[in-house]
Amino acid sequence: TVTDASGHLELHVVFAPSYYPAAVDEAQLTVRWYMNDDFKLHYREQHSDHAWECRWDRHPNPHNTRDHFHPQPTVPTPGEDASWPDDHRDVVALVLDELENRITALWSE
Repeated sequence: TVTDASGHLELHVVFAPSYYPAAVDEAQLTVRWYMNDDFKLHYREQHSDHAWECRWDRHPNPHNTRDHFHPQPTVPTPGEDASWPDDHRDVVALVLDELENRITALWSE
């Protein structure tokens, strides 16, 4: 999906269930990128009894530096100050590597 219900431009990816062990009901990644290179990449897994999520952000705000990470499993605010690559392709590669590590860990549980 390329837009959300409110009409915001974003990429919404739902991962194939076969990529995950049976304990994960659904997994998705939402990507919003802005013309000034700010972004939000939000990953969420839905389990039968809880959600597990995290978010990578770049935007000005009062609670963190412009680049920051809201850690799993509950994306608390404030997040953790971080530093992301300048190029959006490098940011996406970093996030996909993190998600691959998460999925590998799920299969090891």
